[in-house]
Amino acid sequence: MRDEVIPEVNNPKLSSWDVAYALNMAIACLITYWIMTHALSRFVDEPSDFLGGMWAVVATVFVFRETRLGSLSAGIARLIATCVSFALCLLYLSLFPFTPVGMAALIAIGTLVMALLGRREEIVTVGITTAVVMVVAAMSPVDAWQQPLLRLADTMVGIAVGVACKWVGSFLFYQLFGEQTR
Repeated sequence: MRDEVIPEVNNPKLSSWDVAYALNMAIACLITYWIMTHALSRFVDEPSDFLGGMWAVVATVFVFRETRLGSLSAGIARLIATCVSFALCLLYLSLFPFTPVGMAALIAIGTLVMALLGRREEIVTVGITTAVVMVVAAMSPVDAWQQPLLRLADTMVGIAVGVACKWVGSFLFYQLFGEQTR
């Protein structure tokens, strides 16, 4: 096996774009968390409320990429992977309670579905999403079938806010600093 050469970074410098990117992502995450925790608080208990906020923030971070097109592409990929996981988990949890074997079977089926769709790069996202939904269903077995619905809503809000903030933030950066945005 060949050793990889990792370039050494000496004295890295942050650009105004790096700072704007970090602030924009932080604002997007804050907006996402606020939306989800306030929206869910009317319908679910406090732990589910916090979980929804966290899961929406994860979706926001996941789609927040270096370029606007990259963010949009990541948002579409995340939505496809979440929909596959959603469908599998909803069907399973409507019929059966959580079991570790059931979770493993859903991860395997999700992997095969993504391979058939030609979207192998989203297999990891399907697996992570399925594991989270199933384990949360195990922790809250009453009405466990609701977990896929809640996580789909969390993800959709996270994707929408993340992509929107990335696009608006890039536009504003260009307007304020006159630099080419990504």
